[in-house]
Amino acid sequence: MAGAPRIFVSHLAGVPVFDPQGDQVGRVRDLVAMLRVGRRPPRLLGLVVEVLSRRRIFLPMTRVTGVESGQVITTGVLNVRRFEQRPTERLVLGELLDRRVQLVDSGEEVTVLDVSIQQLPARRDWEIDKAFVRKGRAGALRRRGETLTVEWSAVTGFSLDEDAQGAESLVATFERMRPADLANVLHHLSPKRRAEVAAALDDDRLADVLEELPDDDQIEILGKLKEERAADVLEAMDPDDAADLLSELPEEDQERLLTLMRPDDAADVRRLLSYEEHTAGGLMTTEPIVLRPDATVADALARVRQQDLSPALAAQVYVCRPPDETPTGKYLGTVHFQRLLRDPPFTLVSSLVDSDLPPLSPGTPLPAVTSYLAAYNMVAAPVVDEGGSLLGAVTVDDVLDHLLPEDWRETEFEESAHG
Repeated sequence: MAGAPRIFVSHLAGVPVFDPQGDQVGRVRDLVAMLRVGRRPPRLLGLVVEVLSRRRIFLPMTRVTGVESGQVITTGVLNVRRFEQRPTERLVLGELLDRRVQLVDSGEEVTVLDVSIQQLPARRDWEIDKAFVRKGRAGALRRRGETLTVEWSAVTGFSLDEDAQGAESLVATFERMRPADLANVLHHLSPKRRAEVAAALDDDRLADVLEELPDDDQIEILGKLKEERAADVLEAMDPDDAADLLSELPEEDQERLLTLMRPDDAADVRRLLSYEEHTAGGLMTTEPIVLRPDATVADALARVRQQDLSPALAAQVYVCRPPDETPTGKYLGTVHFQRLLRDPPFTLVSSLVDSDLPPLSPGTPLPAVTSYLAAYNMVAAPVVDEGGSLLGAVTVDDVLDHLLPEDWRETEFEESAHG
C-alpha cells in the first residue's frame, strides 16, 4: 500500500490489541525486529502482546491487519504460548531505544529516542525505516542537544557485523534466499550449525525451509527443537507437508506434537494422516481457496492475491455452500483464475463455476491423480467425499514430490554442490 503512514513505536507502547469483532485481547508491550547485515533497515517480525492473563505472547505481523497510534487490529488468531526471544531478534523498546549510536556522515554520537515503522508497498512486510535521535553527550540533560529524524542507513551501531560468525549473522545473510536455496545451504552445514541456524529462524521461515528439505534433515531439525517450538513450526507448515513429516515419526512422538498444536491445525493434520499416503486424500492440502456462491469476482481475486499462496493453489477457487471451509462445505464447482480475469468484478462466482469437471475422491490412487491433472491440463484438483463435501485440493507440486525418486532432494543438492 503506497503512502503507508509512518508510525513511531513509542506511540504503540501499551496500546490495546483487538480481534476482528472488536474485543480487546491484550496490550502491546514491545515490538520484535530482526537486524540485518550492513545498513539495511531491520525487518519487523511482530509484537509482544500481554494478554488478559498477564502472559506475554508473540503476535506475528502477518496476523496484524491494522496498526494505528491508538490500537492494533489482529486476524483473531493468537498463539497463547509464552514469548521467548530468539538469537536474531531484538526488542525495539527494550533494546534499541536509548542506545548510543553514531551518525554515518560525521561519526558524531547520538542517542536514539524513538524509531518509526512502515509497511512496505504492496506487501505485508514491515520495516524500521527511520530513527529519531538527539545529539549531545551521554548523561547530558535530555532537553539539551539538537533532535533530528534520520534514515536508518544514516546511523551505525545497530546492525550486524558482516564477518560475525554467530547464527544471527548467518540468518541475516540468508534472508533473501528462496526457501529451496536456503534448504540447500542448510543441508550442507554440519548438524551443529544446522541446528543453530534452525533455532534462529522464525517459525514461518523455518516451516518454508523444512518443506524443501529431505526427510532425514527434517526429522533431525525437528528433533532438536523444543517440543512447543516444534509444534509452532508444524502449525506454520502446509498441513499436507506437516502430515508427511509427522508420518515419519514414531506414533507416540506424533501424538505428543499433535496435542501441543492448536486444535484446528491438529485436526487438519490428523485428517490427512488418516488417508493412505499415495492417494488423493494423502496428497491433498486442506487449505484451498473456498468461496460461498454469493462471493464476487473481486472477492475471489482478493483471495488469489494472498502472498502466502502457492501458484498452484492460487490458480483456481472452489465454490461451496456454507460453511465455506473444508471438510464440511458442499462442493458446487471450480472457477479458474483465467475466468476470473475475464469477468467484471461484481459478477458472482456461482455464475462462473465449472461444474462439468469431475472431482477426485479421497481414495483415488496416485497414478489416477496424475492422469487426471494431465488429461484436464490442471495444476490443482478438488477432492470431494461421497457426501459431496470438499475435503481439500491436490496440487501438481505435491504429485511431483511423490512421482520423483525418494532421494531426489539429496540428488539435487549434491548436483548443485558439485555443479
